[in-house]
Amino acid sequence: MKIANINTLSELLEMPSLPEAICFDAVGTLFGVKGSVGEAYSEFCQRFDLQLNSEDLDRAFYNSFKAAFPPAFPGANPTEIGEKEFDWWYDIAIQTFSETGDIGKFADFRGFFQGLFEYFATADPWVLYADTQPALAALRDRGIILAVISNFDSRLYRVLQAFHLSEFFSSVIISTEVGAAKPDAQIFTSALQNLQLPPEAVWHVGDSRKADGEGARSSGLYPILISRS
Repeated sequence: MKIANINTLSELLEMPSLPEAICFDAVGTLFGVKGSVGEAYSEFCQRFDLQLNSEDLDRAFYNSFKAAFPPAFPGANPTEIGEKEFDWWYDIAIQTFSETGDIGKFADFRGFFQGLFEYFATADPWVLYADTQPALAALRDRGIILAVISNFDSRLYRVLQAFHLSEFFSSVIISTEVGAAKPDAQIFTSALQNLQLPPEAVWHVGDSRKADGEGARSSGLYPILISRS
C-alpha cells in the first residue's frame, strides 16, 4: 500500500471514492504552531520581561523533543495522566531553556512553565489552517465518520473546542490516554475499536511520514500524507 500525498484537506473530496471513516492527526494537520515553537516561547517570555532569542529556543526545543521518550504512559492510572503529561513537557522545557543558557534567568521556572503549559491549551499560540473547517464540514455532510489520532496530550480537547472543531469528531484518540504513541499499532487499533470499523474502511491523514504514514500503513489503514509547508 502506497502512501498518498496531498497539499490541502480539500483534496480528499476530489478522490474517486471515500471511505466510511477518516482519522486525522492534529498538530501539523488540522492546526499548527503560529510561527514556530521558539517564537511562541519567546513571546510568552515577554510577559516575564525576558527577551529571548526565538531561533535558539526553537532549535533547542526540537533537540529536546526528539530526544524525549514517546508521549505515552502505558499502565498509568487515568487519574495520574494529567500530572504525567505536565512532567513530560516540563522535562523538555528544562532541557530547552538549559540548552539556550536562559534557565537561570527565571526566579521560579516551574511557575513560569505552569503558565506556558496552560498557554498551549488555548488557541493563542496556534493557527487553524484555512482548509480545515470547510473540508471537515464537507466530509461530514457526505456521511463520513471523522476522528482524531494524536500524539498530543489531553490539552487537545480544549484546543479543538477553541477552534470549534470538536463537533466534527466522533472520537479523539490521544497517545497519553491510550498508552501508545504513533507509529505504534496500538493507538490505531484503539481508534478502530472506537469507530467499530475494520482498517480497510478507514483512512488516516497526517503530516509525519513515520508516525502517520508508516504507522497507518502498518496498521492496515489507508495512509495519506499532507504537506503544510
